[in-house]
Amino acid sequence: MLPRIERRVRHPGRKRHPDRLVFQGILFVLHTGIVAWEHLPQELGFGSGMTCWRRLAEWTEAGVWPRLHEVLLARLRGANALDFSRAAVDGSHIRALKGGPKTGRSPVDRGRTGSKHHLITDATGIPLAATLTGGNRNDVTQIIPLLQDVPPVRGKCGRPRRRPDAVLADRGYDHDKYRRLVWNLGVKPLIARRGTEHGSGLGTQRWAVERAFAHLHWFRRLRIRWEIRDDIHEAFLTLGCALICWRRLKGIPAGVLR
Repeated sequence: MLPRIERRVRHPGRKRHPDRLVFQGILFVLHTGIVAWEHLPQELGFGSGMTCWRRLAEWTEAGVWPRLHEVLLARLRGANALDFSRAAVDGSHIRALKGGPKTGRSPVDRGRTGSKHHLITDATGIPLAATLTGGNRNDVTQIIPLLQDVPPVRGKCGRPRRRPDAVLADRGYDHDKYRRLVWNLGVKPLIARRGTEHGSGLGTQRWAVERAFAHLHWFRRLRIRWEIRDDIHEAFLTLGCALICWRRLKGIPAGVLR
């Protein structure tokens, strides 16, 4: 999926560092959360930190990460590991220490600059799509973009699957306007009502998205937003979702995979 860069015949310059090693350097930053790219350990052979950053920006512009996520989702669906009978959505605040696009004053962090991760998962907690907004954005505004961002998931004969049968959400998504918009997409909204007693039963099914956030924020680079450029942070976010899919795929017996 990585774009092939042909080396110039005339004045070729220094040989391009191998993509595999550079990708390992990007994964090292995602896992460890080191702040400065120049602190990337040279002795591990990843290349310089700026080489890894430039390659990450190059691959992000080429749309590599959404394609990787889509391919892994298709493999999971082919192994009957995706459950579209329902989906769950939620949002999570993170601090954005350097500011930048898609940041705002976070109401849960004493007005400090922050961003929000919004996530939709299938019934088992596999990430289907993720978005990034400012920390002052209401969760309910992202339920439609999340549903629309779910890629066409192939892996089986027939049409690709894009929409779950139902979507579960907590009281933060309680708004009749958005219920109608969800219905218009052919999805049944199962959203808790404000002012009602707890114990609706949705929590016994919404745990999937909470667990997915725990897995996603296990990648330290996603716990705090250090990137000023929003597209670079979104690249890390999509790559984290893809890695969760890949780990789930590894647990499936080889004979089940197509």
